[in-house]
Amino acid sequence: MSPVLTFGPEGDQWKFDRDAKSYDLTRGVPSRGFTVRTTQGPGGTSITLAPSLSALVVVDMQNFFLHPRCTDHPTGLAAVKRTLEVVRKCREIDVKIIWLNWGLNEGDLTSMPAATQRNFSSSLITPPSDNRLARYGFGSDMGDGRGRMLMEGSWNARLYDPLQDVRRADSDIFCNKNRISGLWNGETPLAKALEAGGYRTLLFAGVNTDQCVLGTLADASYQGWDCIMVEDCCATKTRGGQDVTVHNAVSVA
Repeated sequence: MSPVLTFGPEGDQWKFDRDAKSYDLTRGVPSRGFTVRTTQGPGGTSITLAPSLSALVVVDMQNFFLHPRCTDHPTGLAAVKRTLEVVRKCREIDVKIIWLNWGLNEGDLTSMPAATQRNFSSSLITPPSDNRLARYGFGSDMGDGRGRMLMEGSWNARLYDPLQDVRRADSDIFCNKNRISGLWNGETPLAKALEAGGYRTLLFAGVNTDQCVLGTLADASYQGWDCIMVEDCCATKTRGGQDVTVHNAVSVA
């Protein structure tokens, strides 16, 4: 049996060298690839990617989910520090940065499914003990200058400050979303951006790991993109959620 295995259709294949325990996802692109080590699965495994086919998708690292004026998320803040390092590295090797954030408009409010509305309206059902954590529904005024909840252009929907400071308006890609997943259909801003850019391999960072990160990663995988979760750049407040999601992502992606 050949030491090199191939997976996928002609022209869109992965190659796996069993002796080296290495995956080649470059698809024959002649530019120099970059290699990352895996943290899950068999030890010593590596993946080589083509920068021109790759993008870092940073999910929901917004004030609403991270800033102390809106929440308490210590593991999320730790993930921000690691994400800043990865963003810098991606810029060095010309991997595209995509910022995927909640950013609703008035039309989204009128068409939002009931289950999604309820998930972000918990304070209408159970009053909060801390007003910072109050959740009265999409578009509601959060008070204290934080703006309307997750509406495009509001302070709470803006990137968390350290990330806001490193974004590049002239070269990064900015995609709003109006569901847990940024790829819930083929017409979302993220879907269009990925197709237009010809990206095949997506590296995921963000919060929360078991919710919007996993939702987008799973949809991306089901639709045929290569998906890599950058484990220490993801975080969740769900007890036990990080370990379970990272474990399951190995099977999904």
